[in-house]
Amino acid sequence: MSEVAPSTPLSLKTQVVRFILTGGLSACVDFGLYVLFLKLGLQVNVAKTLSFIAGTTTAYLINRRWTFQAPPSTARFIAVIALYALTYAVQVGINYLFYVKFAGQPWQVPVAFVIAQGTATVINFVVQRAVIFRLK
Repeated sequence: MSEVAPSTPLSLKTQVVRFILTGGLSACVDFGLYVLFLKLGLQVNVAKTLSFIAGTTTAYLINRRWTFQAPPSTARFIAVIALYALTYAVQVGINYLFYVKFAGQPWQVPVAFVIAQGTATVINFVVQRAVIFRLK
């Protein structure tokens, strides 16, 4: 079954709403696995790496089809992998910085996660909309 680009591009507002909804679901996948992996005794960066991969894979698959309504493309997929590599470094670095900064606080894990996730989300949306899924 081949996918076809929509005849009318979605508005910026619609894309932002869909991106946020997709991001919320993906963040739940990411955070849920992150907490699980920490409880299983994985080191914080290993736990964050594995949860990040699961969350970003979820986000890419949904955003490609629903938010940006783009057909599959090897070049686009490679661009997304490069973007996620960048946001991985940003997210894990920011998460670790705040994880250490808030050590011992009962809200340490969720606050570090939200700050890192929020930063990565903004980067992801801007680059995906302006570069990767830009209408030709």
